[in-house]
Amino acid sequence: MRRGIAATALAATLALAATACGGDDGSSKSDGPVTITWWDTSNATNEAPAYKALISEFEKANKDVKVKYVNVPFDQAQNKFDTAAGAKGAPDVLRSEVGWTPAFAKKGYFLPLDGTEALKDQAQFQPNLVKQAQFDGKTYGVPLVTDTLALVYNKALFAKAGITAAPTTWDELKADAAKVKDKAGVDGYWGSTAGYYAQPFLYGEGTDKVDAAGKKVTIAGAPAVKAFDTWKSTFDGKGLHKADGTADAYAHIQDAFVNGKVAAIIQGPWEITNFYKGSAFADKANLGIATVPAGSTGKAGAPTGGHNLSAYAGSDKAHQAATLKFINFMTSAKSQADVALKNSTLPTRGDAYTAEVKANPGIAGYQGVLAAAQPRPELAEYSSMFTPMDSELPKIASGKESVQDGLKNLQDAIAKLVPTFSK
Repeated sequence: MRRGIAATALAATLALAATACGGDDGSSKSDGPVTITWWDTSNATNEAPAYKALISEFEKANKDVKVKYVNVPFDQAQNKFDTAAGAKGAPDVLRSEVGWTPAFAKKGYFLPLDGTEALKDQAQFQPNLVKQAQFDGKTYGVPLVTDTLALVYNKALFAKAGITAAPTTWDELKADAAKVKDKAGVDGYWGSTAGYYAQPFLYGEGTDKVDAAGKKVTIAGAPAVKAFDTWKSTFDGKGLHKADGTADAYAHIQDAFVNGKVAAIIQGPWEITNFYKGSAFADKANLGIATVPAGSTGKAGAPTGGHNLSAYAGSDKAHQAATLKFINFMTSAKSQADVALKNSTLPTRGDAYTAEVKANPGIAGYQGVLAAAQPRPELAEYSSMFTPMDSELPKIASGKESVQDGLKNLQDAIAKLVPTFSK
């Protein structure tokens, strides 16, 4: 979910930004329609067509605005925008992952949206999602889609193993995995070594990587050690797939699940469409979606993800005005419902969950687990903390490092990102 520095030349970045409308002369000298540029980071094959269709609707209703659409690969977009904004050539609109929003706001790259047309429907959005778009008391994005992690499972394989309900604790999950292996002959659970997917274990122990309010790094504290002891135990045992440290582990996990080779994984709603493409879920009703298992606190928690639409602060006034109108249209109840129906993504406002949208079992299932989703702290460096986790956790899972040693390394790496925090 979090990316390192993309190996992208500045020339390539500026080529993408060539159609951007940044500028600071405060006016537009064109007599024709204002053309704004949108960098969309959605999947170019599965998701982008729905957004392109909405752009056509917007342009028909707003003859004074044209939208230049650019699909930028998600794993490159953060660094491309950072470079382009620093050179004052960024796009007018960015589909910003929620973790990027406070970081870009801190740099002054995003326009505050409070009181603008873009955020005039604020009351309709889930408050915790608006909170994730804020930094230093101002709002720098309008929530476009949201997501969280859930335990997704193959109902048929569970039934074959005599399991009648989804596990609610990690111990229950491990016991169910053994039953699946015995009765169905496949692994019951395949966990991820990526940092984002470890968050439910931390939340289940009432902790996180850092205590933002207390300005303390907590990744090596006793609750975190307990969380990662539990996490590591899900890679070793009957029906539990051993840690896969390969670069394409994500693809392996996903392929195994959608084709019935593993009964359960932790995954987000961005894969709903791909679930249904697999042989195991030709019958959509076979997909089970449940809240992630709880830790020893008895409470379950999962990270809140998703994307905001943010406006570039360096665009001139005419482009900013067009941008605010565009963001309001794209995040409207109708637009979000349209996208949900086509892409199986989760809307961010309550009035977009129409009966038709909730008829999709994947969306309905994930909507049901949103209560366990925890917003991220208002900390610009938080997103960057997943990078050292992604490097360290595979070593812990494979036994190359102990939990304590690995977490100490993580503590040191995270402390460098937030030097004013205590350990």
